[in-house]
Amino acid sequence: MTDMEKGSLPGDVPPNLRFLRVLVTVLTATMIAGLVIVIALLVIRLSPEKTSVPLPDPIRLPAGKTAVAFTRGTGWYAVVTEDQHILIFDSMTGTLRQTVSIESGD
Repeated sequence: MTDMEKGSLPGDVPPNLRFLRVLVTVLTATMIAGLVIVIALLVIRLSPEKTSVPLPDPIRLPAGKTAVAFTRGTGWYAVVTEDQHILIFDSMTGTLRQTVSIESGD
């Protein structure tokens, strides 16, 4: 005898199969929600900051000096030049505070 002859309907599903179907649906929804959260966190973390550190007005280097690096601290900023000097300027006035000569280790 087939299922149709026994009187069971094609839509009838055993309880354990119905439970398995619910588990798969819940797992799918959980995975989709987790993926959306991970993507949202990546977008939030990798987006550029809204506030940027203000750069000083144009820096006037001494004649013959060419900048290769720039850094700043509280109340000062420094420029590293090609001839291995660090020029430290006052961030408020832009005046040269100090010059540090870098000696090579050779």
